[in-house]
Parts: sequence; C-alpha cells; structure tokens
Amino acid sequence: MASKIKATELQEGNIVILEPKGNFVGGDETDDLRDTIKKYADSGNKKLIIDLGGVSYLNSTALGVLISSHANYTKREGKVKLCQINKNLENLFVITKLSLIFDSFPKQEEAIASFAN
Repeated sequence: MASKIKATELQEGNIVILEPKGNFVGGDETDDLRDTIKKYADSGNKKLIIDLGGVSYLNSTALGVLISSHANYTKREGKVKLCQINKNLENLFVITKLSLIFDSFPKQEEAIASFAN
C-alpha cells in the first residue's frame, strides 16, 4: 500500500513542508516521495522542508531521491532542508556524508525560521 505524504504549503514565505511516514525502501512509497517533490519543483517552489520525524528507514533509493531533489533545488537557487531526523537516520546521514550537504534542524519551526535568514 502506497504511503500518503502529507504536504503543507505555507503561503508566507512560499515554503512547502513534506511529511513522509514509514519505511522508504525503493517501492511505491519512494516513487510517491519522488513524484511529490518533482511536482513542487516543477511548479517553481524554491523552499522545501522534508520532515523525517515519521520516517523510520531510508534505503539507498530513497536517499537518491533526497540527493536528486537537493541537486534540482540547488540548480534553481532553491534549498531543501531536513528536520526531525531520528538517531538511526542521523547515523546514516553522517556515514554517507549527507549531513555535510543537507541543512537539518531538530524541529520544523527551526527549519521554517532558517529560510528567513
């Protein structure tokens, strides 16, 4: 069963917040994430926050989706920021050196506030 990714659009600041939930292991749920990010990127969004608080596992395919979204946004002078990364995912981001690429924040509010700078 495909997961539903909650998307919140903040009119103030044109920020989109995605809240995927569950395990992302390269199936339909990962395609959903890719398609959702692409939809916002194609519509010209430049401020994306991916809240990983409800995500317990990401495999290499899912990480690839995050990396390509980061590349796409950067190319268009946009930003992808992450928040609420659990300990397991945090270790994964450190090992893969992705923690050096992505700005990440403990709370969604902090990620939102970071766009104001």
